[in-house]
Amino acid sequence: MILVAEDNEVNQIVVEQILLEAGQDYKIVDNGQVAVDAYKEQRPDLILMDVSMPVMNGLEATEAIRALEVASGDRVPIIGLTAHALKGDREVCMKAGMDDYMSKPISPDALIAKVGEWLKNSGNAVIAAG
Repeated sequence: MILVAEDNEVNQIVVEQILLEAGQDYKIVDNGQVAVDAYKEQRPDLILMDVSMPVMNGLEATEAIRALEVASGDRVPIIGLTAHALKGDREVCMKAGMDDYMSKPISPDALIAKVGEWLKNSGNAVIAAG
């Protein structure tokens, strides 16, 4: 299951359609605190984490998840999603503990490829386009 943390309704719909067409199970939450809670309850295979969200932003949520993983010994891949495509944004995401980064707007083919790559690396099934 892929956990999608995204507060923008249009972006939620876009990601949902891409994941539905790829046959992937997912859950969408709208802020970082709910993402941390969902991580604790559902242990997703992958997290798509928006960087800018209310309540707790994606960087803070990633740091909280990474702190929880220290105790459990698990590590779920987290891909940062951001509308920011400025120099240094990728490094900020990596410093917070994210494993990868994608800028918005999200390309369906790029998202499917990135998700497939990370699920394959984590030993889970790869999704297919189409």
